[in-house]
Amino acid sequence: MNIDRSSASSSAAPFASINKYSYFKKENEILFSMHTVFRVHQIEEKKHDGIKFWRVKLTLTNAKDDQQLSTLMESIRQEITGTGWQKMGLLLWKLGENNKAEELYNMLLNEAPNENHESYCYHCLGMIKYNLGQYNEAIKFSQKSLDIKEKTLPPNDPNLASSYNNIGIVYKNMGEYSKALSSYERSLDIDKKALPPNHPDLASSYNNIGLVYDNMGEYSKALSSYERSLEIRKIALPPN
Repeated sequence: MNIDRSSASSSAAPFASINKYSYFKKENEILFSMHTVFRVHQIEEKKHDGIKFWRVKLTLTNAKDDQQLSTLMESIRQEITGTGWQKMGLLLWKLGENNKAEELYNMLLNEAPNENHESYCYHCLGMIKYNLGQYNEAIKFSQKSLDIKEKTLPPNDPNLASSYNNIGIVYKNMGEYSKALSSYERSLDIDKKALPPNHPDLASSYNNIGLVYDNMGEYSKALSSYERSLEIRKIALPPN
């Protein structure tokens, strides 16, 4: 393994040789600091004394010196919301550890201090069940989350639109296109009142509605929805 640290701040000390302290004296061990980040520059197969091995060339980087990494980390921070345990559940879910995430959210649900926390746990359980292909269970939990939100949030809160959209996604994958369309349209109605007219979420809603019409064989309606989605994205997003 070769590490290039020339592009990182000179003050960074993300790794060190621990040969002098290691029990395994022949193993050239390296200790890495927490949160050390590298770009994989090159991976190549090598051969020495008839033994094949892989040489990995890494470039040390960090969010201070690497704008792309900084943008990625900020995006991840925004996705991983909630308290410490809630963040752990989301991380498990994103890693595909659905069973562990489900166990954690069931525990959090039993200890939820208020309805907002209950709604959040039901929402996450719905996502997990969707990932597992258990669509009826996904609908059940997502609907419980939505029921609480409808009691505790204003009628045009964007969080309601998000819940309707999630339910629409599940119904679409179940082939329940009329129910999916109803959920997507409800989501769109709320977003129209809550968001600016050219918000990207509106484009996503029109695109989702277009997909349902496409699956229903109503191609003219699908095309109309796709075109509306494209119009908004042309305004809301950079040209590239």
